[in-house]
Amino acid sequence: MVQLGCEVLEDAPPAWLRHARLGLLANQASVNRSFDHVLSVIQRLGGKICYLFTPQHGFYAEKQANMQESPDDWHSPLQIPIISLYSHVRQPSLEVLRKIDVLVVDLPDVGTRVYTYSTTMGLCMEAAAKAGVKVVVLDRPNPINGLGIEGNLLNPDFRSFVGWYPVPMRHGLTMGEFARYVVQRCRVASELEVVPMKGWQRASFFASTGLPWVFPSPNMPTWETSLLYPGMVLLEGTNVSEGRGTTLPFQVFGAPFIDQQELARYLRRFDLEGVILRPISFEPVFDKWQGQTCHGFQVHVTNLEKFRPLRLGLAICQGLFQLHGDRFQWLDPPYEYEYEKLPIDIILGDGTVREQLERGVDPVELEADWQPALESYRSERADCLLYQ
Repeated sequence: MVQLGCEVLEDAPPAWLRHARLGLLANQASVNRSFDHVLSVIQRLGGKICYLFTPQHGFYAEKQANMQESPDDWHSPLQIPIISLYSHVRQPSLEVLRKIDVLVVDLPDVGTRVYTYSTTMGLCMEAAAKAGVKVVVLDRPNPINGLGIEGNLLNPDFRSFVGWYPVPMRHGLTMGEFARYVVQRCRVASELEVVPMKGWQRASFFASTGLPWVFPSPNMPTWETSLLYPGMVLLEGTNVSEGRGTTLPFQVFGAPFIDQQELARYLRRFDLEGVILRPISFEPVFDKWQGQTCHGFQVHVTNLEKFRPLRLGLAICQGLFQLHGDRFQWLDPPYEYEYEKLPIDIILGDGTVREQLERGVDPVELEADWQPALESYRSERADCLLYQ
């Protein structure tokens, strides 16, 4: 049985918990196995929370994506401020941080660079280092396991809110390990303590943990969604629906102009193991192609170990560009507070990947080119790992 960091904390409360002024970075999914929120856990232990910080989507995960900002708010039961870290300001101010002693982080993550919660945590660590505030991360599983690593390392020229640290798209780290990576490899001089889980293994997918899945954001309703996300998120940079506005975000994709038979035939040339694309049509109730019939596919994963989500996403984007170039489009900025570069380029973390897809380079060839950098990454992250 996997024991979460917040549960380990409750079993052995540290001395600082009773005496320090606390800030908490969390959202509505920050619960233990019994669905008790970490706020309640800390209160039971006698901790004094002075500020609540929230990531993208808001504390209740009610906001949709891409610059749908969350305002600051007030937590009535605790009578404390809720400070949004997803607006024109995405980092806590030094003025606020100087009013706390410890910043506790308990956020679910989905194991993908583009998912902004790890960036928010890192920006908090950078600010906390300047303010002399200790950061404590209560660890949680990487739902798509800690072994699978995919993608190019972030090119610093394409640094953005959806990619702030030099990790691959699928980074294979828990939030606690990511925090250690920020300190040890990105030279952020934050005083960091990680409360590790007990019983979690690197090869584990979320379904094997025995933990309940609570959606960390509006379009992450199931843990299987997180498995598809490292590849299907690429469609956010296109005019093809990634399933927002349906009950299956990131599990379906489509557009009115897609020829399903032609696209399926194109994708058969690639080595796409562990997945079946089933032709469907759907009508989004909001977002891209709202109220219009989209033709596309539902993605069914048949083998967790063999499936490569980023490879699938790259292949789909290339197929759409090659077959439907007259109607398929890379979207223009702005996207996640980037106003100049194409959204697809900051999602991929490098403008050359899109150019190679447009030239018809096989995604497997792209992956081969990335391997030397990924081997260096594996070596560099080794001292940051907490689990076997």
